[in-house]
Amino acid sequence: MTAARNVPEKPALEGLEAKWDEIWEADGTYRFDRTATRDQVYSIDTPPPTVSGSLHVGHMFSYTHCDTLARYQRMQGKKVYYPMGWDDNGLPTERRVQNYFGVRCDPSLPYDPHYQPPDEPGKDQLPISRRNFVELCEQLTATDEQAFEELWRRLGLSIDWALTYATIDERSRRASQRAFLRNLARGEAYQSEAPSLWDVTFRTAVAQAELEDRERPGAYHRLAFRQPDGGDLPIDTTRPELLAACVAVVAHPDDQRYQPLFGQTITTPVFKAAVPMVAHTLADPEKGTGAAMICTFGDTTDVTWWRELNLPVRAIVDRGGRIVADAPEGIDPAPYAEIAGRTIHGAQQRMVELLTESGELIGEPRPITHPVKFFEKGQRPLEIVTSRQWYIRNGGRDEALRDALIERGRELNWVPEHMRVRYENWVGGLNGDWLISRQRFFGVPFPIWYPLDDDGQPDYDHPIAADEAGLPIDPSSDTPPGYAEDQRDQPGGFTADPDVMDTWATSSLSPQIACYWEDDPDLFERTFPMDLRPQAHEIIRTWLFATVTRAHFEHGGLPWSTAAISGWVLDPDRKKMSKSKGNVVTPMGTLEQFGADALRYWASSGRPGTDTAFEEGQMKVGRRLAVKILNASRFVLGQESAADAQPTETLDRALLAHLADLIDDATAAFDKGDYARALESTETSFWSFTDDYLELVKNRAYGGRGGPEGESARYTLETALTAYLKLFAPFLPYVTEEVWSWWQEGSVHRSAWPVSAELRAAAGDVNPEAAAVAADTLREIRRIKSDAKVRLATAITTATVTDTAERLAILEQVADDVADAGRCRELLTTVGPELSVTAELETETAA
Repeated sequence: MTAARNVPEKPALEGLEAKWDEIWEADGTYRFDRTATRDQVYSIDTPPPTVSGSLHVGHMFSYTHCDTLARYQRMQGKKVYYPMGWDDNGLPTERRVQNYFGVRCDPSLPYDPHYQPPDEPGKDQLPISRRNFVELCEQLTATDEQAFEELWRRLGLSIDWALTYATIDERSRRASQRAFLRNLARGEAYQSEAPSLWDVTFRTAVAQAELEDRERPGAYHRLAFRQPDGGDLPIDTTRPELLAACVAVVAHPDDQRYQPLFGQTITTPVFKAAVPMVAHTLADPEKGTGAAMICTFGDTTDVTWWRELNLPVRAIVDRGGRIVADAPEGIDPAPYAEIAGRTIHGAQQRMVELLTESGELIGEPRPITHPVKFFEKGQRPLEIVTSRQWYIRNGGRDEALRDALIERGRELNWVPEHMRVRYENWVGGLNGDWLISRQRFFGVPFPIWYPLDDDGQPDYDHPIAADEAGLPIDPSSDTPPGYAEDQRDQPGGFTADPDVMDTWATSSLSPQIACYWEDDPDLFERTFPMDLRPQAHEIIRTWLFATVTRAHFEHGGLPWSTAAISGWVLDPDRKKMSKSKGNVVTPMGTLEQFGADALRYWASSGRPGTDTAFEEGQMKVGRRLAVKILNASRFVLGQESAADAQPTETLDRALLAHLADLIDDATAAFDKGDYARALESTETSFWSFTDDYLELVKNRAYGGRGGPEGESARYTLETALTAYLKLFAPFLPYVTEEVWSWWQEGSVHRSAWPVSAELRAAAGDVNPEAAAVAADTLREIRRIKSDAKVRLATAITTATVTDTAERLAILEQVADDVADAGRCRELLTTVGPELSVTAELETETAA
C-alpha cells in the first residue's frame, strides 16, 4: 500500500542498521507464523556457530548466503522458519570454562545446588560436578551468545530471535540421549573394545572425520630382524619405538623375495620376540624392503592387518602418550625397562641407541618428510590405543548401509551439484563405523549404567538404559531404575558410563533439535523435514553426513531437501582464513567502515561453493551501490506520483519489458540457489537504469513535454524503483527498507516478490531493443562532448546518427528522448554499417 511520501533532503546510510533492527524486532517482521501448514513453510537448519570462539568475516560470508535465500522465500510468500543455534558443546568450551573460572569437571562429585565459582581463578583448578560445570558453561556462553546475536543483527540476518537453542541445553541433551537410546535399541549403536585413534593431549578418542594429515619430519630406520636360519631380514620403519609392540612381519603374497618365509617364525631385534611372517595385499613391495613390521598399533594399516589376520595385541602406549611400565608377554624385559615410562619421542631416541648398541640398526637413519595424522584440534600426533568405545553404524563395515546412505545423498538437491561427489567419495571411502564417545568431562553424557558383579566388575554386555521419560539424565549423579544411590560403584550395585558424546553426535541432530522433535509435535510436523541446510564444504564429511545418517535411521528419509554449500573466504594471498593461521579479519571493523549492506554485497557476489577472496574494493562498490539506490530513489520519488497512469512511450515500455526479463532471470537464479547470479543481473540492470534510462527521461519526468508522456515516464520510474527495491532486498536489506519506508506501508521484506506478467502486459508488443538503441546513441553523443572537453549540458545544434536501417527504425520511436537527453536541437539519421554520431556543438566550453 502506498503511503504519503516522506523523502529526506539528504538521505544517508549512517544509522540505518540500528534504526531498522529495532523496528524489525518491534514489528515482528521476521517472526515465524505458527499457524502455517508444512506446505506453506520454508524451514532452515541454520549452522550453530561455536560460541567459545569469535566470529570472523568468513562467518559473515556464509551466513549472508543463507539469509538471501531466506529473504527470497519470505517474499515468495513462504512462512520462513529460521532459528539460530549456539554450539557451546565440546572441547573449546570446556577449556574456556576451566580457564575462566579456575575449575575442572569431576563427574564423580555430587551436584551442589548452591555452588558459586571463585571470584578469581586460582593456581590449581577446583574440581566440581558435571552438572555444576554445565551450569557454568551456560552462564559464560550466555554472554558470548549475546555478543554473537548483536553481530548477526547488525549484519541483517532475518532470524526469528525467539527461536534459539544451545547444543548443551536441556532440550538438546534430551534429543541427543533419546536418539542414542533408539539407535541402541535398533542395533545401530554398539559398544566395542577396539583400537581407537587417540589424542594424548586431550586424552580422548577421535573419529575418522576429525583427522587431518600434517607434513612432519621423520626418518626411516632399517632394522635387522632374524630369519629362522639366522640371516638378516631388513625392515624399514619410521617408528622404532614401537618395536616392542611388534606382533608379526608382513609382505605382499606375490612378492617372490618372501615366498619361502611365509608361515615361518621371525625374531625381532633387541627384544627377541618370536613373531610370524604373514602375507597381505596391503603390503607394498615398492616401499622400503617390501617387508614391514605389524605393531599394535602404529597406524590404521596396522589395525587392518591386526583385524584381518587375527593377530594378538601387544600394546605398549598408554593414554597419556607414554610407554607402559610393564613389558608385554613374550619379549625381553631388560631392554624394555630402558623405554618404559618414556614419552614417544624419548622412547624413540633410546630405542635407536639400543639398536645401535646391539648392531641391529643397519646404516644411518634416512630423514624424510611424511604426512602424520593429527586430531584437527590437536598439537601432537595421534596414537592408537585399545579402549572401550561407543559407535554408530555408518556403512564403513556394512556395504548395504553404505549404499543406502550414498543413495540418500543422490536424493538430496545439492547447490552446487558437484559437491555431491565429495559426499559420495567420503562415504565410499569409510573403513570403520562412527566413533561417538569421548573421554572428556563436559558434554552430553551417555544415558547408560552398568551392573557390577560381586567383584565390582562392570557387566558391559548388559548395559542399563535410562527411561526416555526422564531425559535428560546424568548417570554420574542420577541412579538407574531399581537401584539406590548408595549402590553406586559398590559390588553388586552399578556404575555410570563415564564418557560423553562427540559434539557431532549432538550437532547431527540439529534439524530435530531446531524443530522441537517430540518436545513440540505440532511444530515438528510444520517444519520437518526441513528445506535447507546451508554449510561449508569442509564439513560435508562430518556434519552433513552424520545428519543424513541419523535421519536415515530415525525417520527413514532425509532431514532436509536441499544442501547449499558455501566456499571459504581467502586472504589476499589466496589462503583460507582461519583463526589458527592468524589471518582472519574480524567483522566489526568492516561493518563500521563500510556498513552491513556493503559487506553483504561482497558476500553475495561469491558464487555457491566457490572460495572467495576478502576484498575491501568489492565492499566499496557495494557501498557505492547503496548510496546510488538512495540518490536515484530520491530523484524518482521527488516527482509527482503517476501510479495510476499508463505507459504510453516506447522507451518506457521497453524498460518494462526488460524488467520482466530481469525478474524472470533473478527468480530462476534464486530457485536454483544461485543468489550471486540474481545479484549480478539486478546490479547490471540497475546501473543501466540510473546511467541511461534516468537521463533519457529526465526531461519528460520533470514535465518538459507534460501530459501523458510525462505521466508515462513517472509511472515507469515508480514501477522500476519498486521492482529494483524488491530485487535488491535479499542482498541490501537496510537501504531497500529505508527507501521503501519513504512511500510504502509495511516492510519491503514482507512484500511480494515481483512478477513479470504484469510488466510484460504493460510493455505490450514493444521492441525490447528500443532501450538499448537509445542508450547506445546517447553514449555516443556524450562521448563527443567528452572528447571536446565540454560540459554534458552543452547543447548540440545538429547531431547526425549513422546506423543500420533496422536500428534507425527503432531509434525513430525514441528519438525525442535521445534528443532531450543529449541536448540536441536537431537529430538527423543516415543509414550505415554501424553506429556512429557526428555533431555540431554550440560554442560554449567548459569553465
